[in-house]
Formats: sequence, structure tokens, C-alpha cells
Amino acid sequence: MNPKELPALEIFRHREPIQLRFSDIDVVGHVNNINFFSYYDTGKAAFMTNVLGKNINWDEVDTVVANVDCAFIAPILWGEKIEVLTACVGIHDKSFRLLQMLRNSESGEVKSVCETVMVSFDPATQKVAPLSEAWRNALGEVISK
Repeated sequence: MNPKELPALEIFRHREPIQLRFSDIDVVGHVNNINFFSYYDTGKAAFMTNVLGKNINWDEVDTVVANVDCAFIAPILWGEKIEVLTACVGIHDKSFRLLQMLRNSESGEVKSVCETVMVSFDPATQKVAPLSEAWRNALGEVISK
């Protein structure tokens, strides 16, 4: 991720508010960077639920994170209103690519951008599998170009 090349806001079709917890704040007075990944996971879960149009049964995992590339741009401070924006930007035979952004929902200040590759996974064989038609069709409806 190149923090100097921010994605256009128009590509993001999903927004999820993030509730900051006091325990997220470190000794320096801002959200510890490790918590950014938790916020991105919250955004991914909400995005996937929205895209599939149903609650996800987490006991039947069929996609896993293969790679995460995150750029930290500005600190998140206690009391800021934060949202995570999520967009699908690529669909492949066995994977799809998500782009996400953490930003202050009031000022629009970008705090971080993240790219995640999600891989289709067969829990029975513990191996990568072709992306299901359900995922392919659902993501095809929301892909940003």
C-alpha cells in the first residue's frame, strides 16, 4: 500500500462505524496500531454479511485471509468518530481482493488504508479451493473498478 496514493472514496460501497474502546489507547495517547487490524476485521465481517445477504456461519469458514498490506497514515485519538470503508476491487479463480480505509467520519481525515487478499478455503481438505459461485455472484454485484 502506498499511503501517498489514496483510493477514491467513490469505490467504497460499504461503511461501518467503529466503536473505540478505552483499552485500545496506548501509553502515547492514541489507538495502538495493532487495533487497526481488529477494526478492519470488523469491517470485513460486516461487508461479507451485507454482500451475502445473510448472517455468516463462522463454523463453516470458506474464506481465509492470505495477505494483509496496511499503511498507517495518521493516529486515531480517543474520542474520534471512526468508520471503516470496504470495497471489493478484484475477483479471481480462488481469491478476491478487498480494499479498506479507516477514517474520521466527521472530518474525513484518512487514518489508514489496507489491502487484503481473501482466499477460498475448503475446511475438509484444509486447502485452497475455487471461489464458490455464491461468493463469485455476490461479489460480482458489488465490485468496484
